[in-house]
Amino acid sequence: MVWLLAAVLGLCLGSFLNVVIVRLPVMLMLGWRAEAREALELPEEASPRFNLLVPRSICPQCETPIAWHDNLPVIGWFKRRGRCAACEARISPQYPLVELAGACLALAVVALYGVSWQGLFVFGACLALLALAVIDLRTQLLPDVVTLPLLWAGLLYQLLFQPLLLPSAVIGAMAGYLALWSVYWLFKLITGKEGMGYGDFKLLAALGAWLGWQSLPMVLILSAGVGAIVGVAIQLALPRMRGAPMPFGPFLASAGWIALLVGEPLMAVYVGMTL
Repeated sequence: MVWLLAAVLGLCLGSFLNVVIVRLPVMLMLGWRAEAREALELPEEASPRFNLLVPRSICPQCETPIAWHDNLPVIGWFKRRGRCAACEARISPQYPLVELAGACLALAVVALYGVSWQGLFVFGACLALLALAVIDLRTQLLPDVVTLPLLWAGLLYQLLFQPLLLPSAVIGAMAGYLALWSVYWLFKLITGKEGMGYGDFKLLAALGAWLGWQSLPMVLILSAGVGAIVGVAIQLALPRMRGAPMPFGPFLASAGWIALLVGEPLMAVYVGMTL
């Protein structure tokens, strides 16, 4: 029963994450637009309410509201074969994939931590990383509204469950930010171009808070290695993508999942290889 409940909870939260992934960048853009108009002393724009709850889910093509039974995690997408019930427009496979990822993460956390407050914290971090990875993949944006709470949650996690590791977490947050900040400015001074965004600094700082500074080299090696392999594969398979910017957030998030869920045995292997 615990496994079943964990899977269902993961599917439902994955479905909610899809809403966050699609709507949060739009909400931020609307907020920035309103701030710009206020700074320029322009009149406010009249616009309908738009947040994570309003309006109802609609087809992105024909804007027909999606029925509740078509919104069921995974089942609704496969029932309609990835098409809108009204206009037959294709609906992205992102939706069932994120929902299934949420279920897999829930099962992994239950397997490793059981039903516990510690597991709940780790599961929340995994979901935040999932949302950040997909948002960055879609928009090349890592919103502060997710990265900064993730950082503070990591420090709170250490304070509550591993207080002796809190100094390591604080140093990890600082070192994570400064590591990519230094790479950013070095690359910019050499090439005159920006190689990454500030959101990447904050995401690595958050991972440093959750994992401690000792795990940062492993996280960077994992993320850079996977990023290099995927980047080369994409450019070989799709020549039109050569030279196109590639978000680093999904690779940092993937390395973060690995470190959060199997970090201790992996760290032991890493230390053994470096000695």
